[in-house]
Amino acid sequence: MIKRTIKTSELNSFVSVRVIRAQTVLAGILILLSFSNAFAESDFAAFWKTFRSAVMTGDKAKVVEMTKFPLSMPYGIKAVKNKEAFLRRYNEIFNGEANAAQCFVRGKPQKESAQRYEVYCPFKETPDDWENAPIRFIFELTKSGWKFAGLDNINE
Repeated sequence: MIKRTIKTSELNSFVSVRVIRAQTVLAGILILLSFSNAFAESDFAAFWKTFRSAVMTGDKAKVVEMTKFPLSMPYGIKAVKNKEAFLRRYNEIFNGEANAAQCFVRGKPQKESAQRYEVYCPFKETPDDWENAPIRFIFELTKSGWKFAGLDNINE
């Protein structure tokens, strides 16, 4: 009878050690996931600072590096398929309906999800009308980091 109690005690000890290990691993995974989300947000802040500066200074080479292709465009306008087309259409993208360089001075990124931010800009004819800022610059988290992924006019 004593032998059986010892075996049960050893078994309970073994099970509780495994449960504690599993809980520790789970806690570690949850901590890492929360840090990765925080990293993605701070990573976007660094991306935005660089992207914003490149647009404001007209550094087309830097902006094109930070862009995902094909670049989505507003309804009825062809997507920008590659770097060459992007460079040809740069003024259309950043100084078409909105003056991005002017907008990005005050425009603040809005987090839509863990993988998406958006910046809304007013029309270039009414640069101070922030109540009506329908031009949306879209940024997405890709496998290679944050990228400028699209331009949209939410009124269309």
